[in-house]
Amino acid sequence: MAGQKEMGSGVEWKIRVADGSSETLAPQAAGLAGRVWLGLKNMIAGFVLKVWRFLEKAWDLGADDPRKVIHCLKVGIALTVVSLFYYMRPLYDGVGGNAMWAVMTVVVVFENTVGATLYKCLNRVFGTILAGLLAVGVHWVAVHSGEKFEPLIIGVSVFILASAATFSRFIPSVKARFDYGTMIFILTFSLVAVSGYRVDKLFDLAHQRLSTIIIGTSLCIIVGMVVCPIWAGRELYSLINRNMDKLANSLEGYAAEYFNQSEEEAHKKLLDYKCILNSKATEESMANFARWEPAHGRFNFRHPWKQYLKIGAAMRSCAYCIEALNGCINSANQGPEFIKKHLSSSCLKVSSDSSSVIKELAKIIKTMTKSSTIDLLVGEMNNAVEDLQNDLKTLSGLFNPEDETPENNNETQKTSLKTTTEIPLLGVISVVTFASLLIEIASRIEAVVEEVEKLANLAEFQVMDQCKSKQNHASTEIIPADDQNDEDNTIKTLEKV
Repeated sequence: MAGQKEMGSGVEWKIRVADGSSETLAPQAAGLAGRVWLGLKNMIAGFVLKVWRFLEKAWDLGADDPRKVIHCLKVGIALTVVSLFYYMRPLYDGVGGNAMWAVMTVVVVFENTVGATLYKCLNRVFGTILAGLLAVGVHWVAVHSGEKFEPLIIGVSVFILASAATFSRFIPSVKARFDYGTMIFILTFSLVAVSGYRVDKLFDLAHQRLSTIIIGTSLCIIVGMVVCPIWAGRELYSLINRNMDKLANSLEGYAAEYFNQSEEEAHKKLLDYKCILNSKATEESMANFARWEPAHGRFNFRHPWKQYLKIGAAMRSCAYCIEALNGCINSANQGPEFIKKHLSSSCLKVSSDSSSVIKELAKIIKTMTKSSTIDLLVGEMNNAVEDLQNDLKTLSGLFNPEDETPENNNETQKTSLKTTTEIPLLGVISVVTFASLLIEIASRIEAVVEEVEKLANLAEFQVMDQCKSKQNHASTEIIPADDQNDEDNTIKTLEKV
C-alpha cells in the first residue's frame, strides 16, 4: 500500500515494506524521464541550430560568388551526360564495362577554371597514352622472353620507370606544369603492366580505358568552356588590378592616419595591403593554369602571364614597407607634434603622388593601354621625395642646444637643456622612420613601374592616344546632306560622344 504526501515544494511518494514500515522514494526517480526528455530536446534544438547556421553560411557563400554555384551545376551536367554510357545500351556496348572510367575522369579533372580543367585533362590524356604505349611495349618484350623471365622484366620495368617518374616530380619545372600527368603516368603504367600478366587481351583493355578517358576529358573541356567559362587568366588579371588599388589606398591612408588627417572611409582601407602579402600562392597557381588556356577576350595565346608574377612580387615588396608603417603608427613614441607638423606636408605629398602612380599603373593594366602621363607622375613623385629629404636635413637645426642657449646661462642650465633635448629626440626617431619608409616605398614603386612597362611591351599594349583615335574613327559616320539644300552632297561627319 502506497501513501502520498503533498508538500510546498512538490509531491513526496512513500511505499510500505514487509515489516510494516514505510520508505520515501527519492525525487530523482520521479524526475528522470523529464530530465531525459529535456536533454533530448536540447540536443535536437542544438543540432537544428547548427544545421541552420551551416545553411546560412552556404547561402552567403553562394551569394558572394554565384560562379561557385554555377560550377557545381556544370559538374552535375557533365556527370549526368557521361552517365548515359551506362544507361543507354548502344553506348555501353561500345565502351564495355570500362564506362566507369569516364565517370571517374569527370570527377577528378573538372576544376573551377578553364585553365585548371585543361591542365588536368591534357595531363591525364598524355600521361595515359605514354604510359599505355610503354606498358604494351614492355608486355610484348616480356611475353617473347618466356614465362620464366616475364614477371622479372615486368617487375624491373615498373621499378625503374616508377622511380624515375617519381624523381621527376621534384624538378620545379616538371612539378609546376606536369605533376598531375606524371602521377597519372605512374598509376597507368603500373596498372596496365601488372594486369597484363593475367589479362590476355591487354591491348583491348588499354584501348577501352583510353577511349573512356578521352570521352570524359572532352566532355569536361566542352562544358567548362561553353557554359559560363571562368578563365584563370582573367582571374589573375583581376587580382593584380584589385591588389594595386588596395596598395594605393593603404599607402595614402596610413600617411593620413599618422598625421591625423584620415577620414572614416580611408581608415577602413588601412589593412587592405595584407591581401597582397597573402596572394603569392594564388597568383602562381593562376599563372600556371592561364598558360594552358587558349586565346580569350583581350588575351592572346602567348600572353606574358609570368610578367604578372613579377608585378605581384614588386607590389609585395611595397606592402612589406607598409607593414612597417603600421608599426610606426602603433608605436608608443609618436614624436613631438611640431616635428610632425614640420614633415606632414612633404610626407602627405609623397604618399599622395606615390598613390597616384600606383593608380595609373592599375589603369594601364585594366585598359591594356600605355599611359602618356606615367612618366610625369613618376617625376612628381621623385620631386616630392627630394622635398621630403630636404625637410629631414633641416631637423638637426631644431635640436641644437647651442643655438637656443643664452651666453650667460650656467653649466647646470646647459646640462638641463641637453637632457630635455635628448628626450624629444627619442620620439623623433618614429617620425624619421616613417618618413624614411615613405622614401623607400617610392623607390620600390619605380620597380613596379618597370615591371608594368615590360608587361605593356610584351603584351603589345596600344598607346592611349592611338586607342582614342581608333575609337573616334570607328564612331564616325558619313551622311550625305539633303539634295534640296545642298546640290554638292556635302559630307557631314558626326562624332558620337
